[in-house]
Amino acid sequence: MTEELELDDDVRSAAFPILTDAHIAVLARRGVRRTVAQGEVLFKEGDRSYDFFVLLSGEAEIVERFRGEDRVIAAHGAGKFLGEMNMFTGQAVYLTARMRQAGEVLAVPPARLKDVITEDGTLGESILRAFLLRRSILLGTGAGLKIVGSRYTPDTLRLREFAVRNRLPHAWIDSEDDAAAEALLREFEVTPAETPIVIWHARNILRNPTNAEVAHAIGFGSRVEPAVLSDLVVVGAGPAGLAASVYGASEGLSTVAIESVALGGQASTSSRIENYLGFPAGLSGSELASRALIQADKFGARFPEPREALGLEERNGYYVVSLADGSEIVGRSVIIATGARYRRLAVPNLERYEGTSVYYAATEIESQVCEGSDVAVVGGGNSAGQAALFLARRARKVTILIRGDDLNKGMSRYLVDRVVRAENIDVLTHTEIRELGGGDALESATLEDTRTGERRLLPLSSVFVFVGAEANTGWLRGTLALDERGFVLAGPELKAVGSRDDGRWLDLDRDPFLLETSLPGVFAAGDARAGSVKRVASAVGEGSMAVRFVHEYLALRGVSA
Repeated sequence: MTEELELDDDVRSAAFPILTDAHIAVLARRGVRRTVAQGEVLFKEGDRSYDFFVLLSGEAEIVERFRGEDRVIAAHGAGKFLGEMNMFTGQAVYLTARMRQAGEVLAVPPARLKDVITEDGTLGESILRAFLLRRSILLGTGAGLKIVGSRYTPDTLRLREFAVRNRLPHAWIDSEDDAAAEALLREFEVTPAETPIVIWHARNILRNPTNAEVAHAIGFGSRVEPAVLSDLVVVGAGPAGLAASVYGASEGLSTVAIESVALGGQASTSSRIENYLGFPAGLSGSELASRALIQADKFGARFPEPREALGLEERNGYYVVSLADGSEIVGRSVIIATGARYRRLAVPNLERYEGTSVYYAATEIESQVCEGSDVAVVGGGNSAGQAALFLARRARKVTILIRGDDLNKGMSRYLVDRVVRAENIDVLTHTEIRELGGGDALESATLEDTRTGERRLLPLSSVFVFVGAEANTGWLRGTLALDERGFVLAGPELKAVGSRDDGRWLDLDRDPFLLETSLPGVFAAGDARAGSVKRVASAVGEGSMAVRFVHEYLALRGVSA
């Protein structure tokens, strides 16, 4: 079975470019030419590594095999190259490439391809852009992981969110109303109590797996030996953590970055960041994270499988970060970049609908659920505006609820203008949700006008909450000095409240560096830091700045990169 990719000409030419003779010559200096026979497999689903192949002659087809059937997704001829983002991320291959017609290929090992991308900016950007676009296209083909589970089960949403936020190709098969789901459960002898399941590489079945188990199965994340001492441990891989990882590794520090859910943090849930310097057309949070990950990997930063940090302690002159799986990461210095989590609404029975009808992010997975339905977005900041515009592309109607009287007070003007112009977006001011109603799924919300006390019922299927954030620092209580809201005190903020005047600092003949916390050698960057500006650009700046202070701290201890 062949599935033609329906792409406009501009996307197709960028995702599947034909290399020039000059570019092929550059690659030829790093690779080996060899003949290939018809039917020969160049790489197959599940492979953990593969060469970068340029087709010099002949034709290759890209195939997914599932339940005994081959699905041909695309074909490539002379001058084109094979592969996608997993060549850089280390994830296992999602598809098989085999020769439809015999010919000749140029095979370039992954390590040498990275050298090419570093040395030849034009060729490197063309390959990188193609890989990013191919991953985006692949996400829409249904190839890759198969998640089978009910839309009413929080674990199903957790797995889907993990796949979407990490840009893992997958298909969701809803066991509530998809006959294919029942057939798969019978085929693999899975009981309803064991769902959701994840099917990987056709026959590998994971029964209600953790995120870390899925990551391990597909090779997502690098191996980090617990006993190995790193110069820098970065906790959190949002914009601040990714920037710290890039600058730390590029400046010679052995760097490990830990993230519990998705590279890119909360920023990865943004469908479009339009005011980030240097990207006038905007870019998605996931694209920003993907590019940063490739940079960090290029310089040698390591990203283990997703694991949650549970504690931080000083031991024998080093810092130990304890993780949820029982392992530990040891470093000479630490940068806390765990960001913030969205606040929850004070509404009765909210927990009943969280994960199935109440969301704290607006990504592709939520927009699919909202197809043709009415939804509400709670909040008046930029995140709420971006979510409303993104959801309006699929939802029948989006209603924005704000406590104040004017969107302009919390939202950037360019977003306000777009919201006002959107035909299927309404804005209700001085309005709060008091109750949620429905059965297994949300059916309505009771709204109250805070000026008059008048209440009315609004039919809707989903609520998206963007009402500010609270520090994601619960794991640091009792370890670092935090402000009354839980944000990490650092530098001048630390000195202002007298938190530096304890035994650790009295023994040191210096003040804390600008981003240094109550523990010397532990720094805070981005949204987790008290007094930070909650913007992607400022988080990136703080992450890179923190690395500079890490160097100064290590130099005081006689350690050089």
